[in-house]
Amino acid sequence: MAKKNKKPGSNVIATNRRARHDYKILETHECGIVLVGTEIKSLREGKASLVDAFATIDEGEVWLRNLHIPEYSHGSWTNHAPRRVRKLLLHRREIDSLLGKVRDGRRTLVPLSLYLKDGKLKVELGLAEGKQDYDKRQDIKRRTEEREVVRELGRRVKGVKG
Repeated sequence: MAKKNKKPGSNVIATNRRARHDYKILETHECGIVLVGTEIKSLREGKASLVDAFATIDEGEVWLRNLHIPEYSHGSWTNHAPRRVRKLLLHRREIDSLLGKVRDGRRTLVPLSLYLKDGKLKVELGLAEGKQDYDKRQDIKRRTEEREVVRELGRRVKGVKG
């Protein structure tokens, strides 16, 4: 029997939709994350929240803060703290590059999604720059114009007038 091709991102556990609204994403990095046993079990149940999560670089290491992974339902005294600080795994040159870009204070590191890849949890980390209110309004306006164009083209293809 032939193997079915899985779509990339089919094992997405959580996404941070608000991040793309509030920030302009300049570049993304895929990184690993250090977890304890009950955290990965809870994540495999599909429970996590990236709301208010962000990453910092301290002493040459990248740390993910405010990621909420609820306690494992079948865990006992070995359960983890839901909002503990977790270490992200990146290559040294990637960390150095990110440190140079974040140092000025205008940019920040925001987790965009959590997903399983080959049985390992990965975090898509975005280098982001904050959007102003007028940038957000322009994005909304652009999306509505694109929707109207697609709707109008659909009418013309079907032969509907006006």
